[in-house]
Amino acid sequence: MNKQSAGILLYRKIDDRLQVLLVHPGGPFFKNKDKGVWSIPKGEFLDDEEPLVAAKREFREETGQAIDGDFIALNPVPLKSGKKVYAWAVEGDIDERKIESNLFEMEWPPKSGKKQSFPEIDRAGWFEIVEARLKINPGQTGLIENLVSLL
Repeated sequence: MNKQSAGILLYRKIDDRLQVLLVHPGGPFFKNKDKGVWSIPKGEFLDDEEPLVAAKREFREETGQAIDGDFIALNPVPLKSGKKVYAWAVEGDIDERKIESNLFEMEWPPKSGKKQSFPEIDRAGWFEIVEARLKINPGQTGLIENLVSLL
């Protein structure tokens, strides 16, 4: 079975300009990468879990903040890996400087036998649509386009 993820595309309007919240992956592989690596807060879920519940859980795990509101289902997007991303847009506002992400552990440096912990998300940011299209992982661009068409 292919893997599946669920996430939240948080948006806000400032002076009639649409902005979306994106998160940057933590860990050493993404430390110096910017364009094309940002994402919506999301994570994997199993078939027996309600996707929107998983999306809210993942948002909280990756940002340290709960989210609620009137969720808008977006069209799922397939990734090159075969994973499918289910997402919901919701209007809201959080302070991107106050995210607190969960941690993951990996061997680092490679083949050193040492384990280190890294935040799953090392930062978040609000981006207007033109910049968001450049920052987001290309496989998730369809989520932004779907949001723009709905609003």
